[in-house]
Amino acid sequence: MSNKLYREAGVDLDKANDLVNRIKPMVRTTFNSGVITDIGGFGGLYSINPRDLKNPVLVSSTDGVGTKLKIAFWANRHETVGIDLVAMCVNDIIVQGARPLFFLDYLAMGRIDLDLVEQVVSGIVTGCRQANCALIGGETAEMPDFYRDREYDMAGFAVGIVDNSQIIDGSTIHVGNHILGISSSGLHSNGYSLVRKVIFDQLELAPDHYLPECKRTVAEELLEPTRIYVEPVLKIIRRFRIAGMIHITGGGLYDNIPRILPKACQALIRAGSWEVPPIFRFLQEKAGIEEDEMYQVFNNGIGYILVTEQDETQDIIQHLEAMNFKSQVIGEVVPRKNGAPAVRII
Repeated sequence: MSNKLYREAGVDLDKANDLVNRIKPMVRTTFNSGVITDIGGFGGLYSINPRDLKNPVLVSSTDGVGTKLKIAFWANRHETVGIDLVAMCVNDIIVQGARPLFFLDYLAMGRIDLDLVEQVVSGIVTGCRQANCALIGGETAEMPDFYRDREYDMAGFAVGIVDNSQIIDGSTIHVGNHILGISSSGLHSNGYSLVRKVIFDQLELAPDHYLPECKRTVAEELLEPTRIYVEPVLKIIRRFRIAGMIHITGGGLYDNIPRILPKACQALIRAGSWEVPPIFRFLQEKAGIEEDEMYQVFNNGIGYILVTEQDETQDIIQHLEAMNFKSQVIGEVVPRKNGAPAVRII
């Protein structure tokens, strides 16, 4: 059947169908026992049979990668931003103690480039496999005149499950708890509007410019994917008493910690208690960013936080270390005086 006029207008239906067939084998590697349908249908079907949960609750999250995508366009490297997309969603889901079940993606571009889309989807597949969730569907929208050539935007949607009695919401956080920070893999997917201003506008660096401070190129450093914390966190919450968890995304330590902190409690964070990756110091020095702004815009080396009982903290650190996740005590929960901020960094 011909779609000549539609193709001349900028939309190639045959190429869209080719894309589905091209990525099917990759996507199927994420499937688990809950997946009922193959990709390509009108909706993804997933069977929920949580025999170990008495009162199952679904937890959902949606997010994107933001202007980090501009770095991918600039460097013409598209295989890692899909990992970021999954990470931004599933890392939010596990904060409530939920186990990710499945993931959906939305990808829009001016004209479908099969090789480029395959690179992006390969990253999404890698992220889903790291998070042990199934990629059960998505949408690739061809939108002529909306996007520049080889540029795109994307969004992710994740659904997880947790028993109502096991939801972690921070309500049991109390004075004396340790604040345990798990190291990030770098910038993750936040603060890139400022990053681009420094790298592109101020320093005028090229993607292959070598950064001695980071011991790799600009593109390698800026496209380092967001770390996925699903596996270690789910193992930790099964073994230890975790009072609260925080995914450090946009807003950094200052804006994310208060989201789960009781009003009577203050998070006292001790600067210098963890190793800050070189990229953060590089950006701070080159742009003259004040310390407080660094803690609000970036993760500064802490990608995820566990609020722990003091007598279990060291065991948790050892368990995380065994899973190749570095962590350290970065502060503690103290009483909050009237009018005091929820987070204090000293």
